[in-house]
Amino acid sequence: MRKIIHIDMDAFYASVEQRDNEALRGKPVAVGYSEARGVVSAASYEARKYGVRSAMPSLTAKNKCPHLIFVPARFDVYHEVSNQIREIFFEYTDRVEPLSLDEAFLDVTVNHKNNPSASLIAKEIQQRIFEKTRLRASAGISVNKFLAKIASDYKKPNGFFVIRPEEAESFAESLNIERFFGVGKVTARKMHENRIYTGYDLKQRSEMELVRLFGKAGHTYYLNARGIDHREVEPNRITKSISNETTFLEDKTEFTLLSVELYHLAKEVFERMEEEKFYGKTITVKIKYNNFKIITRSKTLLHKIKTFDMFWSTAREILKQTHLDHPVRLLGLGISNFSDGSSQQYTQLELDLF
Repeated sequence: MRKIIHIDMDAFYASVEQRDNEALRGKPVAVGYSEARGVVSAASYEARKYGVRSAMPSLTAKNKCPHLIFVPARFDVYHEVSNQIREIFFEYTDRVEPLSLDEAFLDVTVNHKNNPSASLIAKEIQQRIFEKTRLRASAGISVNKFLAKIASDYKKPNGFFVIRPEEAESFAESLNIERFFGVGKVTARKMHENRIYTGYDLKQRSEMELVRLFGKAGHTYYLNARGIDHREVEPNRITKSISNETTFLEDKTEFTLLSVELYHLAKEVFERMEEEKFYGKTITVKIKYNNFKIITRSKTLLHKIKTFDMFWSTAREILKQTHLDHPVRLLGLGISNFSDGSSQQYTQLELDLF
């Protein structure tokens, strides 16, 4: 029996800002920019009460909450705090799979503390995070990643929820279909069109029918409806790409101005490449025009890109060869196609106590 913990920091970016600025505590805060084309990166729980959410246009957020306080993102600080939290995880297990700066899966089936209870470990981790960072985290505990992640969302903020092995199937049946992994708005609409509203409804359909309706994802839906998820916690989760993008306050039409913006993006992306030792072969430039049409242009080199000059010059060449037939609203840059051919296998032991 596996013992999986999902740790999710509560309103991470906004909580860091409230921690570091007493004047923001207890007030609706959005991390991002308030300009016309700004986007909310994160919202405090005080802001969420008004319907403010991450990825929401800033103007929409301000309409929902006129007294919303915007603060610029400080990603260097978020990275630093994230590293502090990750150090705590590694005190308990090497099997840590970060999903982002503010959440991770931990497999504590076998752990450094020789503690047979995943629940006690999760509570201890929550306390350690608060003592070290003064930030709150929610924890979900179960027998697989699918259920552990849902459990961590169940009683936020500062939540703690356990889905025990014997409860897994019935719990999955009780879920609204929107809670299932990979079910976004479009898929949920298609589910509803086929009279699938809950995990129980999903469970009534055969695997063949779900694959016919939803493609390969149908296999996953079939298993998840039964509380099953065979995915392992991947300690060395492979980075498949690194990218960054920026939305302009005013549309840009000149190559020179776009080139300057691309240079800044290249600096930021290459810095992350250096940090993660991620040297890919394929560079991709993304452009969104003011008519919202999106295009991507890529170039793959024979060797891994390990110098900034090579990265920047190739990105600029791609931009130069791109037709700028409309004003540009958004510019993005990414690198991918990295492989070192390495793989690892792990053996899990079974313990009775959950």
